[in-house]
Amino acid sequence: MNGVDLFLLGRTLMKIGEQALPTEGIGEHSTSVRTVLIVVSDVRTHPGSAVGEIAARTGLPQSAVSAAIARLREAGAVNTEADPTDRRRSIVNPARNPSPRVAEVRAAPIDDTLATALDDPSQVAEVVDLLEKLAQYLTPDALARLRA
Repeated sequence: MNGVDLFLLGRTLMKIGEQALPTEGIGEHSTSVRTVLIVVSDVRTHPGSAVGEIAARTGLPQSAVSAAIARLREAGAVNTEADPTDRRRSIVNPARNPSPRVAEVRAAPIDDTLATALDDPSQVAEVVDLLEKLAQYLTPDALARLRA
């Protein structure tokens, strides 16, 4: 495998992940699922960050981060508060008690989506096992190490 193959595999996995997430009843939003997931991942890794800090780390425009934070706050995934040192800034933290919606998204199975994506649906269990093994090695911290 080379860098191009890895990039394309990552893109395929992102698309499968997006398809596996439940979207019923969430309505229209100006932010994509991908943007929301990138932002929530950063918030979980770096609690207590300001929107601008999240934008700098993720490479997303500040407006997209702000829209994602609003969507995450509405879903009960994050809390925001005014920065005590600069009241113009908001500090973002993961919600202490995630909402039922957050629990539903986190518990969404991938099996049906993988079965649709695979040439041979009987390989779902094997692919899930491989993905779980890979996830043990490539955690969100790996991104921080790459940026360092």
